[in-house]
Amino acid sequence: MRDSLIAITGATGNVGSRVAKLLAARGERQRLIVRDADRAPQLEGAEVSVVSGYAATDELRRAVQGAETVFLIPAHESATRVAEHASAVDAIVAAGVHRLVYLSWVNASPDLVFTFGRHHFATEQHIRASGIPFTFLRMPFYVDVIPSLVGADGIISGPAGDGRVAAVLRDDIAESAVATLLGEGHVGKTYNLTGSEAFTFTEAAKVMSRVSGKSIRFHNETMDEAYASRAKYGAPDWEVDGWVTTYAGVAANELSRVSDDVRILSRGASPGMSRRIPIAWPTSSARQPLSNLREEVTGLVADELHHQDDQRDGHEGDPEGRNRAHPALTANTGRHRRHHEPPGRTSPFRRPRATSSQYY
Repeated sequence: MRDSLIAITGATGNVGSRVAKLLAARGERQRLIVRDADRAPQLEGAEVSVVSGYAATDELRRAVQGAETVFLIPAHESATRVAEHASAVDAIVAAGVHRLVYLSWVNASPDLVFTFGRHHFATEQHIRASGIPFTFLRMPFYVDVIPSLVGADGIISGPAGDGRVAAVLRDDIAESAVATLLGEGHVGKTYNLTGSEAFTFTEAAKVMSRVSGKSIRFHNETMDEAYASRAKYGAPDWEVDGWVTTYAGVAANELSRVSDDVRILSRGASPGMSRRIPIAWPTSSARQPLSNLREEVTGLVADELHHQDDQRDGHEGDPEGRNRAHPALTANTGRHRRHHEPPGRTSPFRRPRATSSQYY
């Protein structure tokens, strides 16, 4: 345990809450920055500060005052996200924070095919220009998110081609983040936090079919088909661009790079993988791909069976009601739906979660 204070933004989300729990388990001092105090994790020794949003510069500056390090989790995708991130960085710098750890995107650059990935490049540049000591943690897709790409028809549809994704577990991101928050020698470093292998959506569909017993396949849409199939949702152009280029970026292999950084940060073994029991099932591939996806889908199927039991017992199994409008992954529902899954699509899997945010 150290005396210095760590501030965690997005502490009610999938990654932020994991990081907060890991820090609490180590007895670290931390302050949870949230929008709703009632949703903040109840952790021993953790302070809670409420901030209405990253654009509320003065609120965030006061919230992080006295923190040595801030873990900045990206805002939800929006037309103003780059400006919101810049406001957050300015507030953190003004508060006198010593170091900023930012959760970014792999291959962040101004000309990424994936349009939302460009937001991360702009944010990284703003952080560099601010002069604050930084660490960038660049992430690709989460393994945990892949099943939510499947529609009610059992099809993953998008212009991803044969592109590969080195998807990573949220648990591995959280444990790597804690390693950089607590360890020495990470200032000025950029880490690519990927899985240990890259796979195509066709391979992912085969894994999900075998493990779940459901018929699942990948349909490679053309760009025109992708825009047309999403036009019915009435979303603004910037959001539809994000949905479509999620897959187009995969086709361009923007997410295919495999890095050892998760293993390196955990000193020799991927923290999320070392404690997992492999699931034996037949495969024609000698690569042993997608072991984490197998486990994720196995968990989803088990949760669905448990949910059905709950319904027979008269219990919804989802006290917050986040899955009622959409009998699918929570990530497909709610006002904070993610860019790659338009409203109205229903996954054949279901897994109650604490938040509707898939990425953060």
